[in-house]
Amino acid sequence: MSASHKPYILVLYYSRYGATAAMAQQIARGIEQVSGMEARIRTVPAVSADCEATAPTVPAEGAVYCTLDDLRDCSGLAMGSPTRFGNMAAALKYFLDGTASLWASGALVGKPAAVFTSTSSMHGGQETTLLSMMLPLLHHGMLITGIPYTEEALHHTKTGGTPYGASHLACKGNENLSEHEMTLCQALGKRLAGIAMALSKT
Repeated sequence: MSASHKPYILVLYYSRYGATAAMAQQIARGIEQVSGMEARIRTVPAVSADCEATAPTVPAEGAVYCTLDDLRDCSGLAMGSPTRFGNMAAALKYFLDGTASLWASGALVGKPAAVFTSTSSMHGGQETTLLSMMLPLLHHGMLITGIPYTEEALHHTKTGGTPYGASHLACKGNENLSEHEMTLCQALGKRLAGIAMALSKT
């Protein structure tokens, strides 16, 4: 990364109905509580079963699509996906499958990473989805961080929130993030940015 550019945490997500995108915004707020660090929010296009389907170069709304340069040059990564049968969404997995050049060059080795997810039921696979997102990041040599129980909201939440990463329970009538979920998203972003800043000084 050029010395003229402020270091940033990449907040990379896929969101179908907006809940994961809302979490990304809260994580970005936490990141930017750390002086000297920016949040760069990016998404990925949907994957279609129709081989002729293509996404526009720039999305009609929301974050722009992530590039390999965005990922290579970040100081840390927060990655989020809705749950798909206890796993990350295909769109995010498809993007990660295209990062072999970064793996080969070791571009992400030693950088901190965190994960987040949204599900539509209490036991809908939040933790397995978070773990599924950790696997490719470990292969990239990234340093995985979660949410410690020193965060009081983790003891009291009745919706989302796990030590593996931030989560959101998007049941019918409960689509908005709860106060505890927002607190934990921000705490995760702040922790990730703080670790990235500390690592940059070693």
